Amino acid sequence: AQELVESGGGSVQPGGSLTLSCAVSGYRFSSYCMGWFRQAPGKERECVAAIDDVGGTKYADSVKGRFTISHDAFSNTLYLQMNNLQPEDTATYYCAADGVPLKDIQWKPGPRWESIFSYWGQGTQVTVSA
Repeated sequence: AQELVESGGGSVQPGGSLTLSCAVSGYRFSSYCMGWFRQAPGKERECVAAIDDVGGTKYADSVKGRFTISHDAFSNTLYLQMNNLQPEDTATYYCAADGVPLKDIQWKPGPRWESIFSYWGQGTQVTVSA
């Protein structure tokens, strides 16, 4: 069975950094991308970053230049390095797998991400406050 387990969340001050990890088991990375998502209370889940199996990446405009997504093929672990965190980054962060080809990751109104990606982790909380 496919399992995704996130870790690395926590509380930091504005300007701080965190690295999230997502251990993936039972799923082989394919041409369908994996990604990191976040959901703040009362808001829809949004895609933060996505990566494909040849290292191509895409980022939401709000995190470009601050967040970096990567994947370690040996351990099948997905990472999200987050720098210069701001209060608006506060959310529950989820990793997901078996989505769509990276070229189809777009930030525009459409189906909810939960219906596009097949496998999800349980989420890890990130809180940014002074």
